[in-house]
Amino acid sequence: MTRSSKNRWKGLACFLLFLCLFLFTVVYTQCDPVLFWKRRSHLTDLLSGMFPMDFAYIPHILTPLFYTIQMSVTGTVIGSVLACILAPACAGSMDFPKWIRYVLRFLIQILRSFPALILALCATFLFGLGTFAGTFAITLYTFAIMTRLTYQDMEAASPLAYQALRTMGVSRFPAYIHGLFPEIASSFFTNALYMLETNVRHSSILGYVGAGGIGLLLNEKISWLEYEKVGAILLVLFLAVFTIENLSRYLAALIRKECTLKKKYIKLLLFFLTALFIVCTITLSPPDFGRTSLQTMKNMFSGFLSPDWGFFFSTKKDGLFTLILETLCIAFAGTVIGTVFSIPLSFVNTRRFVSGSVAFIFNLLIIAIRSIPFLIYGLIFIRVSGPGPFTGVLTLSMCSIGLLTKRFTEALDAIDLKAYRALLAMGAHPVPAICHGILPQLKPIFISIFLYRFDVNIREASVLGLVGAGGIGAPLIFSMNQYAWEKAGAILLGLILLVWLIDMISVKINHIL
Repeated sequence: MTRSSKNRWKGLACFLLFLCLFLFTVVYTQCDPVLFWKRRSHLTDLLSGMFPMDFAYIPHILTPLFYTIQMSVTGTVIGSVLACILAPACAGSMDFPKWIRYVLRFLIQILRSFPALILALCATFLFGLGTFAGTFAITLYTFAIMTRLTYQDMEAASPLAYQALRTMGVSRFPAYIHGLFPEIASSFFTNALYMLETNVRHSSILGYVGAGGIGLLLNEKISWLEYEKVGAILLVLFLAVFTIENLSRYLAALIRKECTLKKKYIKLLLFFLTALFIVCTITLSPPDFGRTSLQTMKNMFSGFLSPDWGFFFSTKKDGLFTLILETLCIAFAGTVIGTVFSIPLSFVNTRRFVSGSVAFIFNLLIIAIRSIPFLIYGLIFIRVSGPGPFTGVLTLSMCSIGLLTKRFTEALDAIDLKAYRALLAMGAHPVPAICHGILPQLKPIFISIFLYRFDVNIREASVLGLVGAGGIGAPLIFSMNQYAWEKAGAILLGLILLVWLIDMISVKINHIL
């Protein structure tokens, strides 16, 4: 058997395994498209109820919206700066002691296992209710993600300039700033801008646990069936995300030197961004230590360090194994369904394949999809499919469509179209030309993006139970609110191990690719 034949059979085996996993997760999460179609009127009634929007309610939205942006800006900046400082100690290419690298990587792995909502809930026990707790959670979340991305970029970059400075007697951190950071600066700032956009959506739901932002207002209006006000809130959130995304895109283009700006305008832009960070930071609500109980803190940490092992190893219907499996299935099925829709959408979302007007319309649609927080999707879909894991799958499918379409579009904008155009010139239909001229180039990139979104969906699926959408979220949050710290510790340990396992598998697959 030739090598190409072996690769073909290997690819077929991987596809069949992937298909079997998807079918298993669909059955396990009780996905029922027929039920969704029969009850679609619940969704259309909700959407039609948002129009006409209550524009008179917009002034009441602006303050919670500012809190959302405030937490996002401050948390992203501080978390990114901390990541820039500590990431060198995590990189294998730097000459820091191994024990420091192992300890920091272990802490980063733990932090990145928790959704921002869970971090915010923990923060409210420490700092009381308000935007300070939310900002603290966003800072930790950003720090964990940015540190990992930054030390990975460092390990991929050439260390020659850093090593040369070290041999000249320059200490580690100055050598890193002058010798290595310039090589990864573009990627670092691009990742930070992407985190800012992501954190706006995370911050918008932190009000569910009393950490400020627009999320509590959204939940309240949906619960009261005031859909015209819900429409106004979502419109304002869409405009905020649209503005931040376009600003981020422009700043990323400046960083990559794809466009230029006069020096005086650069100074004005830096002044504006600095002023925005200062205003957002100094106007944060101060922490309320008056409600902080040292005994509660002691019980919390002792519970986390001494989890309920009976619950941890339980295989009953309400045991940890079943909850973890349900969370995993919700995340996998939602990611696959989102990918199926995202690939064709990405082709009509770029001007390289359609006209500018068509691409603009679909770009607005994708931004609108991304601007809605995932818990709001859960509250919407639960009125159609009822409580359970199927609602979780629908929710993560919509969230995956928003992010994956954006990332796939970016990949399409960066590839070489020579093979595709050559096939068109030979008279091939656009669809086969795309299948043979474009998709082979994008296969490893698409798989890498899929794995990243799956990793994100694991964390988001872990809190969907808050709105009755299945998974491990509801038992976790209920345990924390009821001060059942041993059970909460067991769930968090299970979540850490799950994210670690998925991370190991993703690294292995990316290494093969």
